[in-house]
Amino acid sequence: MLLGEKVRNLRLMMGLTQEELAERSNLTKGFISQLENSMTSPSVDTMEGIVAALGSTMSDFFKEDQTKPVVYSVDESFSALYEQLGLQIHWIVPSAQTNTMEPTVMELQPGGRSKTYNPFEGESFGYVISGTIHLILGHEEYQVSTGNCFYFDADRVFQVENRSDSPAKLLWVLTPPNF
Repeated sequence: MLLGEKVRNLRLMMGLTQEELAERSNLTKGFISQLENSMTSPSVDTMEGIVAALGSTMSDFFKEDQTKPVVYSVDESFSALYEQLGLQIHWIVPSAQTNTMEPTVMELQPGGRSKTYNPFEGESFGYVISGTIHLILGHEEYQVSTGNCFYFDADRVFQVENRSDSPAKLLWVLTPPNF
């Protein structure tokens, strides 16, 4: 990552404008703009002031990024079969439980169902890839078929069921991870 891009990203993460960063580091807004657009290079002293104004240290700022992958191969996914539920879950992003959300693909056999999820502080999103599922959300039920989706706050007991004679497949994302 380029120096200016890294300064911009940190500034935005802190919710600062270029003017606010300039004030905190005793520089001009124009200088910050030029730095972020790779049109100038700061001296070491100037960089130390910018890094301090961003709430970091020089060693942390220049530490090599431990970037996470952006694209994941099907070979990296793993699956679990829950025969008693008539369910197979595919975790399509490895180690997603350490992230903010956890996407899975669920395959429900006829009569299959997910586990029952107790309320938690988070959200649930599902997109039905094929078939029809029933979403049981508290005391309410919704039929969701191919191409349709659901999205709700996970503040009630919920689960999905396949009441049809055909398999159903859905992309299901919980945040925070709860599978």
